Amino acid sequence: MIELPDLVAGGLTVGTLSAFALGGGLLRARRQRARAQAETAALRTRLDGTVRAFTAEVEHLAAHRVPAAARQVAHRHLDVPGPLQPLTVGTPLGIAMENVLLALQSEVLAQRTRVDAAAQAGMRGATREIQAALYRLQDALRVLQQRYDDPELAQTLFRLDHENEQSLRRAQVTAVVCGAWVGLAREESHVVDAVTGGQARLAGYQRVRVHNHLEPGTALVSHAVEPVAIIVAELLDNALRHSSPDTDVVVGLEHVHHGVCITVDDAGLGMTRDERERAQRLVAGDEPILLTGLGDPPRMGLAAIGRLTRQFDLGVDVSSASPYGGVRAVLRVDSHLLSTIDPEERPPAASAPRTTRPTAAERTSPSHTYGTEHQDAEPAGHHGSRDADGLPQRRRRSRAAVAEDSAAVRPARRPEEAAAALGALQSGTAAARSGADEPATAQVAGDGTDQTDQTDQTDHAEGGAAR
Repeated sequence: MIELPDLVAGGLTVGTLSAFALGGGLLRARRQRARAQAETAALRTRLDGTVRAFTAEVEHLAAHRVPAAARQVAHRHLDVPGPLQPLTVGTPLGIAMENVLLALQSEVLAQRTRVDAAAQAGMRGATREIQAALYRLQDALRVLQQRYDDPELAQTLFRLDHENEQSLRRAQVTAVVCGAWVGLAREESHVVDAVTGGQARLAGYQRVRVHNHLEPGTALVSHAVEPVAIIVAELLDNALRHSSPDTDVVVGLEHVHHGVCITVDDAGLGMTRDERERAQRLVAGDEPILLTGLGDPPRMGLAAIGRLTRQFDLGVDVSSASPYGGVRAVLRVDSHLLSTIDPEERPPAASAPRTTRPTAAERTSPSHTYGTEHQDAEPAGHHGSRDADGLPQRRRRSRAAVAEDSAAVRPARRPEEAAAALGALQSGTAAARSGADEPATAQVAGDGTDQTDQTDQTDHAEGGAAR
């Protein structure tokens, strides 16, 4: 039988052990709670840092990256800043921000294109009215030119007509850039007439020297005449504007394998690499044309060339330098845009430079056949008598016989030569009456050729080979 003191001692032992166990459990619980509180504080600190970093990233996106992305739509050379934290690149947050920038640029480009299209439509309507008024003024001036033959009045009318032609060219270029049609439909014309027609639309046309090396009768199909004249005028205008006034702009017309090339060389300062690349992109027509991207004031010449090259399948290259130190511009007209005109039935304009290649009639003419003159003159001069050995005896021919033979083999004067001579005579008479020494003013004719005032007829008629 267990005694009472033993029971009390056992109970106390058990109570003590239970107390120790309970105290240890409370201590562990307290330590776990402290650890959890520390972890919670660390997570809260980390979360606060993440929130601050995200806020800074969003502020950087709104203040710097979004404006730069919007500007890059208009200026491709600008760079868009990256995120503040490079570690976000490739993460879901970084990808989401890049998608925001791409969506912004897409929407800005769409709105810019829509606004620019509305501006171009307004410009087309305005230039259409301006062109109509200028055409009416042109018709009125030509009626006055035909009605009055006073030399001083004729010079004034020609000068006004030329100024009107320059205004008409600017309005036409603006309309082309804005998507309008070229505005004129012409019949088939000689290539050289289209070139001189474009030359006549410029203020400094006297500095242009055209060298025609095409086959006689080389012409453009009807729908390519006006585009070629516009492109040549704009290329010449750029060459004249960016070269010294005391230098010439040289134009060469050459046959190539796939058609005809019109080369324009100036002696200006040339272009930098970036300028040349931008100009080549414009004339190639590879990029959409926006009025807001042409500068202030807008430079529409190269943009108009780009429109026409795409519409009419022409080729323009401005990527090479001129041998004179400036810029070389080459307009290529492929064979499907070329035709042939009989130069005898429809000769080029009298003021157009003569080709360096002879016509078929001139190639078969006696004056161009080797030995013909000697064979015709031989009976009168070489075989009139023979000596005792049967050898021919040379005799001196009289001046009358030489003149008669030269007149017999001289080709007949062509109609344009006769017209040029008559124009030179009229020019001299008019200059003597008026006593005017000022330079002539060129005017483009209705068929794409240029007309000059009476003080300049001699230069165009007799100096055509130099142009």
